[in-house]
Amino acid sequence: MALTHERVDLVTALARARSPEQPGPDTPAGPAVRAWPGPPRGLPPGGPGRLDLDRLLRLSLAASAGSGRLRPAPSAGGLHPVDAELVVGAGCPLPPGRYGYDPLRHRVHRLGPEPDGTPPGATVELSVTPRRTVSHYGHRAWPLMLLDTGHVAAALWLAARVLGNVEPVPRLDGLTEHPLAAVRFALPSEEDPVSQPQVASPPADVPAPRELLARRSVPPPLEGTPPRDVLGAVLATAVRASAGELALCAAVGAPRPELVELAPDGTLRRLAAGEARPTLAAWAAGQQWIADAGAVLLAYGCPTDADAPRIRRAHLRAGFAVHLAHLTALRHGLSARPVGSWQQADLGAALGAPPDRDWIVHGLALGTAHPDEEKTP
Repeated sequence: MALTHERVDLVTALARARSPEQPGPDTPAGPAVRAWPGPPRGLPPGGPGRLDLDRLLRLSLAASAGSGRLRPAPSAGGLHPVDAELVVGAGCPLPPGRYGYDPLRHRVHRLGPEPDGTPPGATVELSVTPRRTVSHYGHRAWPLMLLDTGHVAAALWLAARVLGNVEPVPRLDGLTEHPLAAVRFALPSEEDPVSQPQVASPPADVPAPRELLARRSVPPPLEGTPPRDVLGAVLATAVRASAGELALCAAVGAPRPELVELAPDGTLRRLAAGEARPTLAAWAAGQQWIADAGAVLLAYGCPTDADAPRIRRAHLRAGFAVHLAHLTALRHGLSARPVGSWQQADLGAALGAPPDRDWIVHGLALGTAHPDEEKTP
């Protein structure tokens, strides 16, 4: 699993990742960024009718200033295996071509000409360097890398929403190994501003730039049960973003421990009674703090007999959905932390359904805001 383009038997890899087998000792993670060939070049700012790639990438993939961390997209273990290539057409500040992106330096490297038929605008293609995640997680790495890729796609999608006049189109169908996913950005719309209705502020579902740049995974503990209306809003975001690929529910704690899901009318309804969080802690690589989390959102599905495209699709969608749910949680004053590693987590079987159909794919631990939140790095 050391080479980016190495073919992987995902069915076998996922079955092993879901098993109780423990990873071996850590190995070197290698460079944090792929060594793109050729000299680096800056990203000119966009102009009227041109796609602002500089701002788009600063809000989604660029490392935080001075920290060297690849933020704002989260990553298992902070290892960031996802690499981005830009396929640039006409109407962009960069000349048409294919470019590799360096998020540490916010620079691009020209790799060659654009493919024939490239439309105006740009597409960001996402692939992975497995060595980074394998270095710590070993055989559990592949589902984590797919989740990370879904998170990055969501970060790009949100950044485009901030730009306002660019409609992002994510490709999360799981049909290809390289790239694993992509997000397409058409040229900005050139509507006449005089003829458009003027609004005092952007719609409520459009994030502010500071929200994307400040997003962090809050360290444990994440205690305090979220209000039901807020938990419902977080679940609703995840349900919409999952596009029907996965089922969503949440395990909540006191005063009434239970599993809840979103009802058609937008309210929460009981899926199962009882305390699930200690079991979730055991399933989530033994992270005992999860047993005390206020709530844990769960994306589940991806049966044992899923083929490779379905495995990719389910995990990409799960990362995408949890990323958007995370932002919704933060906007409602909650603390939140994605949980990606799950072993023997057959939720369906635990609820009395047939086994091997409904495995936990991703999670988001939630709590009410606590004093340590502002100290998060």
